[in-house]
Amino acid sequence: MTFLEIPTESFREGSIPVLETQRLILRAPQLEDVKHVAALANDKRIAENTRRIPHPYSHADAEDFISAVNVPAGEVAFVITLRDGTIIGACGLAMQDEAAPDVGYWLGVKYWGQGFATEAVRAVIDFAFTDLDHEALSAGARVTNPASRRILEKCGFQWTGVGLCRIRSLRSSAPIDRFRLDRRLWSSLKSWGAMRRVA
Repeated sequence: MTFLEIPTESFREGSIPVLETQRLILRAPQLEDVKHVAALANDKRIAENTRRIPHPYSHADAEDFISAVNVPAGEVAFVITLRDGTIIGACGLAMQDEAAPDVGYWLGVKYWGQGFATEAVRAVIDFAFTDLDHEALSAGARVTNPASRRILEKCGFQWTGVGLCRIRSLRSSAPIDRFRLDRRLWSSLKSWGAMRRVA
């Protein structure tokens, strides 16, 4: 599918809210984002730590991503931007084989290690439990990616075991740590956080 062939009716930008955090804005990806998304995602270090990002990552791949998300019964995705509008990555919810939606995220390499992923994932978790009314969420991180594991743990996810996952850029499967977060634990963590802020 080329840039001009992407059907405009596939976008639900009006039904995907803008999520704001202290430092970030998460919004629906738009066709104008293709160049920026492709430039950021075209890094082998990102591709090797995600399920579906190919390497190399082209403008056509970015177009395919943008045209496939935020459609009825499909994946919900946000681009992550700084407050000045600079795109730094993407985050979203995908229905996998599990009953619970899978939280996925990636950041451009120059934005690693600054807490942006944790901030974005927390916003998506809150959206999933409040706006979408999910009962549980799942997530995964390659066993060779301790930084991603720390992000999930900081967001309240609990480790459930190790499994194999197909990594598109590797053209093979790799072991991943699997995580789960249910509504009750999320609600408890939110209450505890609010109490600590008041105290």
